[in-house]
Amino acid sequence: MKKRCYLEINEKEFSAFVKLPKDNSVVMLNLLKFKERVSETGLSGADSYKEYMKKATPFFIKAEADILFMGKESTMLIGPGNEGLWDKILLIKYNSISHFLEMIQSEGYPSHLRKQALEDSRLIHCS
Repeated sequence: MKKRCYLEINEKEFSAFVKLPKDNSVVMLNLLKFKERVSETGLSGADSYKEYMKKATPFFIKAEADILFMGKESTMLIGPGNEGLWDKILLIKYNSISHFLEMIQSEGYPSHLRKQALEDSRLIHCS
């Protein structure tokens, strides 16, 4: 059975998310698995994601987002040690849900580059 991958917003969850108080701060946990090679560019998924981050940085700055952590799995202390689920783990804090929503809906936000770089992902709203 083929493993399911997730790159699109879950509309049901997103609908509930946008109904939350807009002034609440929010931390987003990003779990990222890169494509080995991006067919559109010939770059690795990791290099393609670096390009996304470079182009997204002005949007993060405008949204007053803080990257709390960007790293990768190291040692699995609980769970199967050989899984290697994620290539990159990213925690980003936004001062408000409004800031996050404005950012992802801004004209020119490079969401296509994020999707292009990834084989699988999770974006988890943490509170």
